Amino acid sequence: MLVLGVLTLTAGLATVLTHNVWSGGALPVVITIVGWLSVMKGLAFLLLSPETETQVFLTNLHYEQNFYFFMAFSVAIGAYLAYFGFVSKTQLQR
Repeated sequence: MLVLGVLTLTAGLATVLTHNVWSGGALPVVITIVGWLSVMKGLAFLLLSPETETQVFLTNLHYEQNFYFFMAFSVAIGAYLAYFGFVSKTQLQR
């Protein structure tokens, strides 16, 4: 959990420090929100005990019962970011 927390926190901090933009359309805001959520998740992995993390993720969020909902949400955000990440700026301005 320590390694996962450090990696998640590092990725979130890299995103937030390089791209903390709250205006300019939906895409920059989504990227910023994903970065901040990564920072919070990394801090949770580092600061919470394994028992508390198990209670939060499995019991309170019902992760096992809602697995497909969480997966669909993550895939949708990933597809949105991937699509607009590969579309050139000239195509977006048309």
